[in-house]
Amino acid sequence: MTLLIFFGALYLYKNYNTQKKEVQNTDFTLGIIADCQYCDCDVKWNRYYRNSPQRLKEAVTELNKHNLEYTIHLGDFIDQHFESFDSIIPTWNQLKSTSYHVLGNHDFDVADSLKSKVFDKLNLKKRYYSIDKDDWKFIIIDGNDLSFHGALTKEKQQETDSIFRKIESDSLPYAKIWNGGISNQQFEWIEQELIAAEENEQKVGFYCHFPLVPIANDNLWNTEELQELIRQYKNVKVFMNGHNHDGAYVLKNKVHYITFKGMVDTKDSTSFSLAKFTNDSILIKGFGREKSRKLAVFN
Repeated sequence: MTLLIFFGALYLYKNYNTQKKEVQNTDFTLGIIADCQYCDCDVKWNRYYRNSPQRLKEAVTELNKHNLEYTIHLGDFIDQHFESFDSIIPTWNQLKSTSYHVLGNHDFDVADSLKSKVFDKLNLKKRYYSIDKDDWKFIIIDGNDLSFHGALTKEKQQETDSIFRKIESDSLPYAKIWNGGISNQQFEWIEQELIAAEENEQKVGFYCHFPLVPIANDNLWNTEELQELIRQYKNVKVFMNGHNHDGAYVLKNKVHYITFKGMVDTKDSTSFSLAKFTNDSILIKGFGREKSRKLAVFN
């Protein structure tokens, strides 16, 4: 009789937890900024570098009005010069929410002797990592793992040379020295994160500095390989990046690929966003030049 009561209670407990998981509501909001890209430099390519500190200050003021799960910057926090970090980090640190960074190519446009110090400046314990929130896993990719600016070990530099020679010989449009790629080691880590998310019934969102699509001159070097991996996991819902300051949007295989516009661009306007995640949609509220969107989370 005691055993019957025990197993009955165990069944009810498991059934309750299952039902609880099924009715879990997703409702959180994130702050997103791309390409603040500050330096004490003259205007070039319609990039108003000296305007970025004020634009970042205004964005932080607005973001602090909202109850955010976290705020993330999608790479190129600076344009060049290590001392540029000191002009904008105090403003960034005024965010009330938790904050994260994605590594961009310009974040490594500093003296070689200072490249290894970039991570501490951006409060990064790891170059790539993941964040779990409710039934979502966000995977933050380091697209400069293999690159001519951010590969900091001999092994990664050799892997950089190898992948670049291949895409250059294939005449791919994104075979540019200002782009970058992910190492075999990081690729394996990404796959393990996707497997874990699938086992835990989590939806997946990606952050990277470089876009995967549309194919142009600014893509991640391994865009084809990463797209193929993503295609195998139906729980991947969104891929968010910067790098192309004009912005872009592509829906491919039920995955939303969003390129957020650069904050640094144009004389008189800014660009940043709020992203509200619900059970069945992602609501992007754009500020300045960024477009607002309602994106369905497909099953």
